[in-house]
Amino acid sequence: MGVSESYARGRELFTSNPTGFALRAGLILGLVLLGVDLVRQVATGSLDAARLGIVIKSGILRGLVIGLAGIGLSMTYSILNFANFSHGDYITWGAFSGWAVTYLIAGGFGSEANIGSLLLVGANGSVFGGTLGIGVWTTPVAVFAGLLVAGGATIALALAVDKYVYKPIRDRSGITLLITSIGVAFALRYLMLFVFGGSKRGVTTSQPDWALTLSDGTVNFGAHDVALAAVSVVLMVGVHLLLQRTKLGKAMRAMADNQDLARVTGIPTEQVVRYTWIIGGGLTGVAGFMFVLWKGTLGYFDGWLLLLLIFAAVILGGIGSIYGAIVGGLIIGLTADLAVIWIPSAFGRAAAFAVMIVFLLVRPQGIFGGIETA
Repeated sequence: MGVSESYARGRELFTSNPTGFALRAGLILGLVLLGVDLVRQVATGSLDAARLGIVIKSGILRGLVIGLAGIGLSMTYSILNFANFSHGDYITWGAFSGWAVTYLIAGGFGSEANIGSLLLVGANGSVFGGTLGIGVWTTPVAVFAGLLVAGGATIALALAVDKYVYKPIRDRSGITLLITSIGVAFALRYLMLFVFGGSKRGVTTSQPDWALTLSDGTVNFGAHDVALAAVSVVLMVGVHLLLQRTKLGKAMRAMADNQDLARVTGIPTEQVVRYTWIIGGGLTGVAGFMFVLWKGTLGYFDGWLLLLLIFAAVILGGIGSIYGAIVGGLIIGLTADLAVIWIPSAFGRAAAFAVMIVFLLVRPQGIFGGIETA
């Protein structure tokens, strides 16, 4: 493409959609200015390279959790065509279910805590994860068992809610399902509050660190950081292979593209819906468990707070796109953490939502919207 042709295309874009052109230019300019300022701060020493490394590490790990949980939400939307607001409480359900089993196994031998306190994940301070020495390095069997139960328990919950709540009203409008999912969310949240209590508790003990030495400090990578990254990447690759290489994945893609046509061509749509809940529920439960393992604390409100960022990631990536959920999760996670370099930490979430809004003004369909991705 010659210079004159490039100029002609740019002029055509500006004259046909000047607002869109200005928004794109503003977004690119803003990103460039932030990047230049970041380099300036590191070069002048006003921002330590080690601190920047810590922020980036935290943002990537947070983004992996958001992306992993976002896959389930995106699958539900693309195949069932409704925004499931109970998704956040599925995350919390998976976390409590998994950690109840982890506590039981870790504290079942040589602990003075009774079984009830262990199954309630130390409600009201009856037993602490630090006292039990819980961690991937110190109690790997207990953590692995909890991870499996978190996924399995969330699958069971998702299937039960679909069968008795969503399926009878599935042929109604999306707004009916959305409002119903809000009711399910409140019911689950306050059921968990009633059973496990409202106290936020620590569930892990300190684990070995591996240090990356920089010129002005170190960036530590804990065992739980590595575990979160490994589990997330393995599961994301697994979802990709399932969608691309299996008969079930092809059926899911067909339903997401045109459900009526899929039904006419003989695809067992109800079976595909069931597998959607199984896969999405399993990933969501695992995401909840790993999120708690990474941050070290557990509370009944964790999933709801995370849900807002998950919705932002799914919308930013392109609603219904599996890969969009992953990429959107990483962008939202990094934005929420990197924002603290310029603004108070309390506004990190607001910055993530601001980035989503600005990007959608430029590309309303999201990053992967309208692109064949799965």
